[in-house]
Amino acid sequence: MMILHPGLAGTRHGFFTRQGGVSEGGFAALNCSDRSADLPERVAENRARAARSLGFAPEALVGVHQVHGVAVAVCDGPWESRPVADALVTARPGLLLGVVTADCGPVLFADARAGIVGAAHAGWRGAVAGVLEATLEAMRALGARDITAVVGPCIGQASYEVGADLRDAVLAQPGDGEAFFIPGQRPERWQFDLPGYCLARLRAAGAEANATSDDTLAQPAQFFSHRRRTLAGEGPIGHQLSAIGI
Repeated sequence: MMILHPGLAGTRHGFFTRQGGVSEGGFAALNCSDRSADLPERVAENRARAARSLGFAPEALVGVHQVHGVAVAVCDGPWESRPVADALVTARPGLLLGVVTADCGPVLFADARAGIVGAAHAGWRGAVAGVLEATLEAMRALGARDITAVVGPCIGQASYEVGADLRDAVLAQPGDGEAFFIPGQRPERWQFDLPGYCLARLRAAGAEANATSDDTLAQPAQFFSHRRRTLAGEGPIGHQLSAIGI
């Protein structure tokens, strides 16, 4: 139902799969996106199950309105109105920070000694624009010093053929952007290493960074994948949750 990582020891965290929920059809089973066309009561039950599996009450799970940007929300308690952001951080025990993904990179952050955690949604646009560095900066502003970040299940390089727009955006950033591309299957196409790119950005910004080895597109029984759905001409799908708290 979820993947744990030793780099986040001292926290309660999980990269959840699509298994173990109550949703049906393309949303089966643990769809945790409350912006999907799934039945709201099923999404609520799925999110509650995820929270409880980590030892939190359902109302402790907080998220943001994700838009592929770089804004980071500092969370001191459950929101009255969910902010527009792609990352969130907290120093308050008892809160469970969550992001939802279906190929983009879910990244969980922790300075367990300081009691500060974060979560970010890093698609290629957000990663290029700096959402990971912004999350680290927000955690440091709260007092974090030794931050570990883990990139969870996302689309792998073998599954991610991209065009010139993405490649040009990466190459326009400092560093060896070429290292994250290999030739694609078609002319003027490349295979992009999203998790490797996120790791490089995190390490350059001073975090200890690791990644799981799960390719969301290649494992349909385990993960939702927006690109797999698009390539197959399928209908709406769900999103998996990644969450962390102290």
